[in-house]
Amino acid sequence: MGKQYGYARVSTVEQSLEAQIKALQEAGVSEIYKDKATGKNTKREGLQALLSILHAGDTLVITKLDRIARNVKEGIQLIDELAEKGIKLHVLNMGLFDGTATSKLLRNILLSVAEWEREMILERQREGIAIAKAQGKYKGKPKKYTDKNPALVHALDLFANRSTNGKTVKEICEITKVSRASLYNIAKDKGIL
Repeated sequence: MGKQYGYARVSTVEQSLEAQIKALQEAGVSEIYKDKATGKNTKREGLQALLSILHAGDTLVITKLDRIARNVKEGIQLIDELAEKGIKLHVLNMGLFDGTATSKLLRNILLSVAEWEREMILERQREGIAIAKAQGKYKGKPKKYTDKNPALVHALDLFANRSTNGKTVKEICEITKVSRASLYNIAKDKGIL
């Protein structure tokens, strides 16, 4: 008889895995792999580590189907690969996905709904940004470097005086930890370039 392994995922570092881990533990899973990464990417560290140890007869337990994929194509591919290797997928809120015709139908429907849900969230986000821009309230992504950032001030000073200090742009970036692209863009904006 195979072993049970759990997998928990949230999309961002700020989100908590606690509820998923508790549900998996209540289902009798003791070994749980975790990721804090977007679901559209199946090349997640925790998931890849888990997939590398699963064997025929094992069961992968998750709380919801969208925890392993929110993209229909990759989700179907992953679930089919598990079934081909004799690995069962147990989704706590749905039941066992074991490669039967019924479980394949359910898998396709649920992954399609998850992908649609993600697209609707992105569409609402784009609409909200457009409205905020029209009202002059959208500030965009916060800038990493401000005029008061000591590393940036030091980098700009070194950059402006590179003919006398003998520093290359690469050396300036290594010293200050300011990226080359940021240094050039900000120097250009400030008229130093």
